[in-house]
Amino acid sequence: MIGFLLRRLAAMAATLLVICALTFTVFYLLPSDPAAQFCGKDCSADRIELVRQQLGLADPLIVQFWHYLVGIFAGQTMGTGQYAVHCGFPCFGYSFQSAQPVWDLMMDRLPTSVAMALGAAVLWLVLGVGTGVVSALRRGTWLDRTLMVGTIGIAALPVYFTAMILLYLCVVGLGLPMNPGYVAFSENPGEWFGHLILPWITLALLYAAIYARMTRNSVIETMAEPYVRTARAKGLPERRVVGKHGLRPALTPVATMLGMDLGGLLAGALITESMFSLPGVGKLFADSLNKSDQPVIMGVTLLASFFIVSSNLVVDLVYAWIDPRARLS
Repeated sequence: MIGFLLRRLAAMAATLLVICALTFTVFYLLPSDPAAQFCGKDCSADRIELVRQQLGLADPLIVQFWHYLVGIFAGQTMGTGQYAVHCGFPCFGYSFQSAQPVWDLMMDRLPTSVAMALGAAVLWLVLGVGTGVVSALRRGTWLDRTLMVGTIGIAALPVYFTAMILLYLCVVGLGLPMNPGYVAFSENPGEWFGHLILPWITLALLYAAIYARMTRNSVIETMAEPYVRTARAKGLPERRVVGKHGLRPALTPVATMLGMDLGGLLAGALITESMFSLPGVGKLFADSLNKSDQPVIMGVTLLASFFIVSSNLVVDLVYAWIDPRARLS
């Protein structure tokens, strides 16, 4: 198990390094001048050149990339002399718009995205897996057909449409205290929950519909396996047959999809955060794109990559625990 974990950690580090190199190269090749963006509209050519020297943009690409990597793990000092600025660990550079450290900007927004992603994940797992199991065990009945038609209809709805409907029904129609915005849990737990419940439901409805259909198909396939028929032939209770011998292996593909979906949502859900005015990482990424704030865009891209790769690592470890054969892959 230790060897399996070490191999996966090495692959994770290599993947993140490749993503970092590709992202850095793409932004280096963009036609815009980072020094001019950082300096502002009214900067003279001499001032822009000074900023370029201070940010290290005059160095070769490989040198800039090396400094960027070192800064992430050990911090770095930008510029020399009286213009020297130290960027502490972990250093992802400074925003061109606000001149604030990119790491601080992301960490300020991350709790919002994490709270939204984890809450929504709990809801869609309960709804999706529960609906899929019930539908599979009642295969071919009116309940099965009703549930599957309902999941198709819900999955077809765009996220922004679902968000608008929920806002209109709950806030305008019923007058519930669920206005868009965000309040930290430490400040007011009640308002924290009230601001996040609608984003949770919006995301949960979409993902639960997808997970329900996947769970249904997986449970139907698993329940037809010979070892399930053998368990029934031994006289085991149906609840134990379904729970221990049928449901556990059927949830393997669900775990794979959960790792991918949760990893992506931890780095922000752009549409949902925008619709509900949540100051999450996704909203930060969208604002940075509109302003061509390259350091922030790069930082959020790497953060999202880290969450996705880490989620895949967790899924691999879960696989290895469920099925030892996965350790040899």
